[in-house]
Amino acid sequence: MSKKYEELTIHQKLESLIHDMVEKEIHLKEALAEFEKIYIETAASKYRANKSKMAQALGVHRNTLHNRFKALKIRKRK
Repeated sequence: MSKKYEELTIHQKLESLIHDMVEKEIHLKEALAEFEKIYIETAASKYRANKSKMAQALGVHRNTLHNRFKALKIRKRK
């Protein structure tokens, strides 16, 4: 019997997602960039785009976060 999605560990959820991505032959570089972009966008939503709070929560320097916004072409949401 399989667990409900909510009951799976983060590792199990990622493993399932990664399996699907490998099956679809999504390149690692593309997968990592998409993961990072969604991760940062989700944090931006949670912290209302307050980069200082986001950086602290994500464990990166504020300047690094700013650079990732630019590199991943993440725009501020209004």
